[in-house]
This record gives sequence, structure tokens and C-alpha cells, in this order.
Amino acid sequence: MQNFSGVFMLTLCSLIWGTAFIAQSVGAEYLEPLSFNCARSILATLFLFPCFLFFDKLAGKKLSLWGTEDKTARKKLLRGGIICGLALTIASLFQQLGMAYTSVGKGGFITSLYIVIVPILGMLAFKTKVNTLQWLSVAIATVGMYFICINEAFIINKGDMYILICAFCFSIHILCIESVIQGLDGVRLSFIQFAVCSLVNGVLMFIFESPSLDNLYLAWQPVFYAGIMSSGVAYTLQIVGQKYVSSVLASMLMSLESVFAMLSGWLLLNQVLTMRELWGCALVFGAIILVQLPTKNSP
Repeated sequence: MQNFSGVFMLTLCSLIWGTAFIAQSVGAEYLEPLSFNCARSILATLFLFPCFLFFDKLAGKKLSLWGTEDKTARKKLLRGGIICGLALTIASLFQQLGMAYTSVGKGGFITSLYIVIVPILGMLAFKTKVNTLQWLSVAIATVGMYFICINEAFIINKGDMYILICAFCFSIHILCIESVIQGLDGVRLSFIQFAVCSLVNGVLMFIFESPSLDNLYLAWQPVFYAGIMSSGVAYTLQIVGQKYVSSVLASMLMSLESVFAMLSGWLLLNQVLTMRELWGCALVFGAIILVQLPTKNSP
């Protein structure tokens, strides 16, 4: 079995993201995409700064911004944070744009296609090996996501294309984290990532949008949840969790956000689950268990 800590953190991450769909939907009624993403990124940055200082104190380390005196390690941390921050900025922008034109179900399914895109990009860019069992698990999970998310006619529109670009960018983000995270402080990497998101979204916001403090005040609750929980907590769990699992399993675990969104609607909003949706959930959970089974090539 894969490391339990990584599986637990990424599952908790997907749970938070699943419940954050409501916050993003409500926030979009008051704020334009760049404004919403800028506000949530600033909140995440402010939240994470005292977090890594607190963890340093618990570990008995000297308080510092970088957490190390090694200049090479500092450069690696900064470079990794910038790369991940840019990938996340682009992915989040297209997701927020797409949700204005497509349904939650279609948006969730198309976003979850990163479970297919990640292993393909991993093979092309990093020569990552994907075994037959992993491919089978990806296929089963994709079918499960289709059963969960798609209940209407699947007609491609502008919003769907935005979400597809978003899924591609999130795949790059997952692979970027996997390529830089080893040996780095995950909380600090997340802090730099969101500092970059705040800066880029802030500049673009003033160029392409008309930000309003009044609208920000009206959307403070969804922005707060998206900033602290979805961004500050969940994306940090993603970064730290990816230290312990492969990018293929990580993408499958994080795609559970669609499952948790549906289950939270059932538990909290009394939304009825159909047999089709329950069957989809069973397929996704089965695929995640399957991908963790040892193979002949396992160490």
C-alpha cells in the first residue's frame, strides 16, 4: 500500500475542495474571476506565513523566512514556488471562467480528466513509467466520474473548453509539485506559491477587471472559505501529501473532490443520490484501491 500519510492528506484535500464548490459558485456571483482568485490567494498567503513560523518553533528551529541557510536550497524553494504558483494561477483562472458557462456536473467531470492527462504528460515530459494496473485504474476512475458528474446531454460549449484547459493546467501543476517537492518545506513552498498567485492575479485584475470593495464585502464568506480552507489548507495538504505518493495516485485521490461535493450535497442539502451516481462512487473508490495493489515490479 502507498504511504498512509500521503493518502490521508490528499483525501482530506479533496474533501475540502469538494465542499468549496459552493463557495466558488457563490463568490462568482459578486466577483470576477481574477478578483476572486486574487482575494483568496492573499488570504492563503497571510494564513500560511504564521503557519510555517509556528512549525519552526515547534521543531526548535531558528525563525526565518526561508527556513535554511543553504543558498542552493533557497533558490530551489523559490524556483519551485514560482513555477507552481504560475501553473496554479492559470489553472484557477480557467476553472473560474469555465464555471460561468457550464454546469457543475460537466465542470467537475472535465476537471477530473487530469487523472488521464497526468500519466500521459508524466510519460512525455518526465519519462514516468505507468504500469498496466495504473492504466486500468485510471480508466475505471474516469468511467466512474462520468457516471457521477454527467446527467445531461454532453454538448461542448465555451465553458467546457475553458474547463478542459483548466484540467490540463492542473495536470501540469501536479507534475510540477512532484518534480520539486522532495527535500523542500511543503508549507513554505505553498506560501511562495500563493504569494505568486496573489501578485499575478492582482496585476491582471487591475488591467482586465473592475475590482470593487463593495462586492468583496458581499462575497467575504465564500472568499474566506476558499482562501483559508480550499487554498491555504487544502493546497498545502496537496503539496505535502505528494511527497509520499505517485502523481498517478495523487491525481486520482484529488479527483475525489467531485465525489465529496456530491456526497456533501446528499448529507447537508438532502440531495438524493441516484443509482448511477452511487455506481460511479463505487467505481472511483474501487479504482483508488486497485492502483495501490502491489505489482510484480513493486519494490
